[in-house]
Amino acid sequence: MPTGVALRDVREQLFGAAERILLRAGPDALTSRAVTTEAGCAKGVLHRHFTDFDDFLIELVQDRITRIRLQADTLYGAAGTGTVVGNLADALTELFGSVAVAIVSLVIFRDELRARLRRTQPTGIPMMREAATMVADYLSRERDLGRIAADADIDTLAPTVIGAGHLSFADRTAPPDAPEVHRMVSTVLAGVLRQ
Repeated sequence: MPTGVALRDVREQLFGAAERILLRAGPDALTSRAVTTEAGCAKGVLHRHFTDFDDFLIELVQDRITRIRLQADTLYGAAGTGTVVGNLADALTELFGSVAVAIVSLVIFRDELRARLRRTQPTGIPMMREAATMVADYLSRERDLGRIAADADIDTLAPTVIGAGHLSFADRTAPPDAPEVHRMVSTVLAGVLRQ
């Protein structure tokens, strides 16, 4: 590999390469050599920007968590518009239609990565925890607007929606279609919708 090739945004290029490998071949195929080869750069590039490969993976996970937080702002802003089921189905499709399912597998697969993430995030599975918070905040807002029952157990509903969504998207060659995602969300929320 040539070392003199200029890289515009090294982190994003390396993160994108890691995501493509995860989607194509799973977490066991993810190595520093595989990432730099996929990114089209010298192996030393990764180690110039990250302490070690697990540091790179931690940064990848944290970057994707930041994206979930941005998505959460959008979902929260949608409260009171459209339908609750439609808003959540769209959010789940955006969340799990991306590389999120593969990154959750990576966190579960790599003991050292999980241990290092626990130092700053001691509970839950990274990304899934933030996704559940996103759904809980949205459902709470919809409850305040009267579109969800006042006695709805948001702390149970949010992880249930995320868990069902994750299972719907995980280990498939193609994501579920929109009606299937809507049906799943409708079923989970059936007892609390007030629309």
